[in-house]
Amino acid sequence: YPISEAVAEEFNKVFPKVRVNVGVSGTGGGFKRFTVGETDISDASRLMKNPEETSKAEENGVTYDELRLGTDGISIMVNPDNNFVDCLTVEELKAIWNPESTITNWNQVQSGFPDQKIRLYGPDSDSGTFDYFTEKINGEAQASRADYTASADDNVLVQGIAGDKGSLGYFGYAYYAENKDKLKLVAVDSGLGCVEPSLETIPSGKYTPLSRPLFIYVNKKSYQRPGVKAFVNFYMEQGPNLTNEVGYIASGNATYTDNKDKLAK
Repeated sequence: YPISEAVAEEFNKVFPKVRVNVGVSGTGGGFKRFTVGETDISDASRLMKNPEETSKAEENGVTYDELRLGTDGISIMVNPDNNFVDCLTVEELKAIWNPESTITNWNQVQSGFPDQKIRLYGPDSDSGTFDYFTEKINGEAQASRADYTASADDNVLVQGIAGDKGSLGYFGYAYYAENKDKLKLVAVDSGLGCVEPSLETIPSGKYTPLSRPLFIYVNKKSYQRPGVKAFVNFYMEQGPNLTNEVGYIASGNATYTDNKDKLAK
C-alpha cells in the first residue's frame, strides 16, 4: 500500500487529469475485490495462490499479470520503554501467537522477564502480513490467537504499541522505518542468532523467516484502458526508487524488465 500511495502521488503530479483511488484493505481483502473485477490493480504481500481466490477470478473472467516489486521484512516491535526484550526466538513468537497460547504475561515467555501483562497488536485476518506471519511462525496461514488488537491500518497498530507499556506487535518494515522514534525493534532468532530486519538483512535472506515478497496484480482488461496503462507503466518506471523511498527493498532491474515484458504480451 505505501508504494502504490507514493506512486499515485507522483503520477498525479504528471497526469493531474487521471484520477487514481488508492484504498487500504489488506492483501486478502484486496483480492476479494480484485477477483470480482471491482478494482483494476491489487497490492499484495503474498502470491495469489488460495484456490478460492484463483477460482473466483476465473469465474468472473478476471485475467491478470503478477508483477514483483520488491521485498519486505515483517518487523516485531515493542514499546520504546521496554528495556528487557531485545530478541525473541521463532519458538517464543509461536508460544505467544499460536491459537492455543495461554501466555498473558511477559514472565511466561522468559523467566527473566517481568511479571507484566502482554498486550498484543497485529494486522487483521484479511491482511497478507497476517497470512505470512501465521504461516511462518505458527506453521499454518490464518492460525492465530484471536485476543489481540487487530487492524488493517498500520497507523492504528503504531499508536497502540507506542502507547502501551506491555505491548508487542508486528507489521511491515516500511511502517517501522516511518515511525522508528515511537517504537523499539526486536531482533528475531531463527536458530542462527538474533537478526534485526534492515535494508541489508531483508534482501540478503539473513532476516529469516519473516522476509516476504511484494507484488501488484494488474487486471489485463483494465490495462487496455489508457489511464490504467499510463499508471502501470509509470509504476514500472518509478517503482524501484519509490519502493526504496518508503522503506521496502526494490527488486533488481531484471525483475522490472520481466514485468514490462509480461505487460507487453
